[in-house]
Amino acid sequence: MGFCLFYSKKKYAYLCSLKKAIMISIDGLTVEFGGSALFSDISFVINEKDRIALMGKNGAGKSTLLKILAGVREPTRGKVSAPKDTVIAYLPQHLMTEDGRTVFEETAQTFAHLHAMEAEINAINKELEIRTDYDSESYYELIERVSTLSEKFYSIEEINYDADIEKTLLGLGFKRADFTRQTSEFSGGWRMRIELAKLLLKKPDVLLLDEPTNHLDIESIQWLEDFLIDNGQAVVVISHDRAFVDRITTRTIEVTMGRIYDYKVNYSAYLQLRKERREQQQKAYDEQQKMIAETREFIERFKGTYSKTLQVQSRVKMLEKLDILEVDEEDTSALRLKFPPSPRSGSYPVALENVSKSYGEHLVFQNANLTIERGDRIAFVGKNGEGKSTLVKCIMKEIEHDGTLTLGHNVMIGYFAQNQASLLDENLTVFQTIDDVAKGEIRNKIKDLLGAFMFGGENSTKKVKVLSGGERTRLAMIRLLLEPVNLLILDEPTNHLDMKTKDILKQALIDFDGTLIVVSHDRDFLDGLVTKVYEFGNKKVTEHLEGIYEFMQRKKMENLRELERNN
Repeated sequence: MGFCLFYSKKKYAYLCSLKKAIMISIDGLTVEFGGSALFSDISFVINEKDRIALMGKNGAGKSTLLKILAGVREPTRGKVSAPKDTVIAYLPQHLMTEDGRTVFEETAQTFAHLHAMEAEINAINKELEIRTDYDSESYYELIERVSTLSEKFYSIEEINYDADIEKTLLGLGFKRADFTRQTSEFSGGWRMRIELAKLLLKKPDVLLLDEPTNHLDIESIQWLEDFLIDNGQAVVVISHDRAFVDRITTRTIEVTMGRIYDYKVNYSAYLQLRKERREQQQKAYDEQQKMIAETREFIERFKGTYSKTLQVQSRVKMLEKLDILEVDEEDTSALRLKFPPSPRSGSYPVALENVSKSYGEHLVFQNANLTIERGDRIAFVGKNGEGKSTLVKCIMKEIEHDGTLTLGHNVMIGYFAQNQASLLDENLTVFQTIDDVAKGEIRNKIKDLLGAFMFGGENSTKKVKVLSGGERTRLAMIRLLLEPVNLLILDEPTNHLDMKTKDILKQALIDFDGTLIVVSHDRDFLDGLVTKVYEFGNKKVTEHLEGIYEFMQRKKMENLRELERNN
C-alpha cells in the first residue's frame, strides 16, 4: 500500500533515468508590432542540457523571444509548451526587487516552497498513519497527493540550504559581512546578483539569462561559467560578452530578418558558418538576378514577335511565380572611428606614492605606489568593492585620499563612468548632442557614427530626456570619443554595447595615441587592447606587466598552487 509514500534517492534516480530529456517546444511563433512582424512562424526545441546563445543585432527580437519562453509575454500566434512540472527560471536585464530582508534572507526565499512542500508531506503521512479507511476515495486522493509531492521533493538533491546559499553568494562576489546587510543598501547591479543567486539555487530545468554578466567582475563571471557548465541544466542566454558566450554555449540560434538559424556550435564556430551561409546566399541571389535580367531582356526583345509569343508568355508567367531569393542582412558599414589627435602630455601622466583610501573604519586599499607612463594601456581588474573605481575617482580629484597623487604636465583627461550619462543636456536631441562637440572630418560622418552606436534613423532625433539609461550611456560614450584628450579613463565602458559596437570602440582605442586606463570585466574587450594589468585585492594594488589573458592564466596557476599548499 505504501510503495509510493517514501521514495528513496536511489529509486527516484532510477525512475528519472527512464524519462525522456526535458525540452521546451516552440511552434509557429509569430510576434507582430503595428502590423509588421518582428519574427514569423519560427519553431525549434530546447533539449535538456542545451546551452544556447541567442544572437542577432539589437532590435532583432532576442529579448522578446526570451520573455515569451519565460511566459511573461504572449506571442501574436504560435505556442510554447513544456512537460508538466518543468521549472523555467528567468533573469531579465532590469529588475524591481523588494526591500525589507537581509541579503541572506532574500536569497533563502528560493527555498520557501520546499519548506512548505516538506511540511505538507509530513502532515499527510501523519494523517495516513492514523486513518483506517483504506478503500475510501479520500484515502486514495491523499496517497496520490503525497506521491506527487514526494516525487517533486526528492527530485531535488539533498542540500544543506545554508551552505548552498553561502557558496552561491560568495561565488557571485558577496562577502560574508554582506549576508546580514539589508538589500536596500546595495546598488542595482548587486541586487541583480541576489536575483541571479536565487535563480541558480532553484536548480531549474531551463535557465533564461538576459545579459547576466553586465554587473559581474571577472572572477564572478568565471565562477558563473563553471556553475552553468557543471550543473547540467538547459541555458538560453543573451550576452554581448563574447568570451562568456564562447565558453558556456554549445549551440547558437541567430534571430535575423524575422526568422531564425539554428547552429549546433558555439559563437566562434557560428561566425564562420554564418559567413559561409551568407556567401552561398549571395552567390544564389546573384545568379537569380542574372537570370531575371536575361529573361526580362528576352521578353522585351521578342514581345512583338508572333513566332515567339508562347515563349514570351511562358517566361512572363515564370517571373510572376518566382520566389525572389534574399540575402540575410549584415551590417557592413565598417565604421572606423578615429579619435582627434592627442595633445602631447608629460612622460608620466599619473604617479602615485603611498596612496591609501579609507571610508571611516573601512580600508579600501593602502600604500599604492604606481607610475603610469605616457602611452601605457592599463586594465584595472579585481573583485567589485576592492577599489578600482575608487582609485579612478582619486585620479579625477573627485574624492580625497592619503598619500601623494601627481598628474603630469599638460594631462587632459577624458573620463567615462556610468554617471556621465546624467550630465547630458536633456533638452538636446541625440544628433545635436554629438554635433555640438564634433570637429573636422568626423562631422560628415555623424549619422554613421550614431548608427554604429545604435542611434540610427529616427532615433537620432529623440530628445535626451526620453532616452533609457543604457541609451544615455552610449551617447555619453560617443561624446567622449570626439573630445581631444591624452588620458582616457573608461569605467565599465562596454555594459550597454553590442558586439559590433564594442569592436568599433576597441579598434578606436587601439588607434588612440594617448594613455588609456580601462576598468572592465570584459576579457575579450581587454584582450589585445591593454599591455599592463593593475590588480586590486587584499587592500593593495599590484602591477603586472602583461596582457589580460596572460594575467588570467598565471593567476589560475597560482591559485592551484595555493590550494595544493593548503591541503
